[in-house]
Amino acid sequence: MELIHLVMDIVLPPLLLIFVLMVLPPYVIYKLVITIIRMFTVEDLSGKVVLITGASSGIGEQMAYEYARKGARLALVARREKKLQEVVEKAREFGSPDAIVICADVSISNDCKRFVEETVNHFGRLDHLVNNAGINTAFYFEESEDISSSIPVMDINFWGSVYPTSFALPHLKSTKGKIVVIGSASAWLYGPCLSIYGASKAALENFYQTLRVELGSSVKITIASPGFIESEINQGKYLAADGTVQVDKEKIDIVVSQAIIGSFPVKSAMDCAKNIVNGVRRGDRYVIDPSWLRFVYVTKVLIPEVAEWFFRVLFVLKPKTTTVNAAVQTCNEVVEI
Repeated sequence: MELIHLVMDIVLPPLLLIFVLMVLPPYVIYKLVITIIRMFTVEDLSGKVVLITGASSGIGEQMAYEYARKGARLALVARREKKLQEVVEKAREFGSPDAIVICADVSISNDCKRFVEETVNHFGRLDHLVNNAGINTAFYFEESEDISSSIPVMDINFWGSVYPTSFALPHLKSTKGKIVVIGSASAWLYGPCLSIYGASKAALENFYQTLRVELGSSVKITIASPGFIESEINQGKYLAADGTVQVDKEKIDIVVSQAIIGSFPVKSAMDCAKNIVNGVRRGDRYVIDPSWLRFVYVTKVLIPEVAEWFFRVLFVLKPKTTTVNAAVQTCNEVVEI
C-alpha cells in the first residue's frame, strides 16, 4: 500500500499539471461564452414562488423587495411577525402579486417542515428557496468565558439552512428550481473574532458544494459570499447567553466596527441583495459581493502566510482601547444579523 502511494506521489502531480494545462484554455473560452449567453437569458421571475428565511431585516428583507420587483410570489419567514408584516406590505407595493408571512425558527426542524408545507399548500409549488437566516458572533476565542454559548451560531447558520433544504428538495426538483445560500466571505477568510461564525459558514458552503455534485442539474445552487454589509452592523440586536434577545447598538458598533471591520469599506444590503438576485437569475454558481473580494481570495490561496500576517497586524496586534476590550469580553453573546 505504501508503494502505491509513493508511485502516486511521483506520477500524479505532473499528470495533473499536464491535464490542467490542456483543459484550461478551452475551459476559459467555454466560461466566457456561457457568461455572454447568460447576460441575455436571465430567468423571468414573474409568478415564481420564492421562500426566503430571515426576511425580516438585512439582506433577506432587501432580497424580498428585489424578488417583488421582478413579480415573484413570496413566502417570508422569520421570528418577528410584526416586522414581517411590514416587509410583506412593502413587497406588495414593489410588485409582488402575493406574499405571505410565516413565523418560525429555522433552528427547529419541525418549524422548517411547517413553513415549507405552508408555502406549497398556499401557492401550489416552490421555485426558489433562499436560505438567508443567520446570526453572527464576534469575540477573540481565547477570551471567551463560555464557548458553549456559541452553539446557536451553528444551529441557525448551518442546520437552519439544511433543515429547510431537506424538506423543500422534492418540490424544487419537480419545478427545476433553485437553492440560494447566503454564506459569507468569512467562510474562506481569516477573520479574527469570527472563528465560530466563519466555521459555521464554511460548513454551510462545503455542504452545498457537495449537494451540487449530488443533485447535478436537477436543482441549481447559487452560493453567495457577501463581505461587510451595512445591515449586519446596524441592527444592534443580539441573542444573549441566557437566551434573551436584547438590543445594544453601542456594543455592536464597538466590537464589529473596531475589532473586526477596521478600515474595510461597508456595502449596503440593498445593493448586495440586487447583485445576488441578478446572479441567481443568470444561474451563477457563486456570487461574491463586493467583487473586489475575489482578489482577496486569490491572495489568500497564493500567499496564505502574507494574508495571515496582514490580518493579524490589522486586527489582532493593533492597540485595543479599554472599551473594545470590555466589549470583546462580553462577546460570547450572539449577535443577530
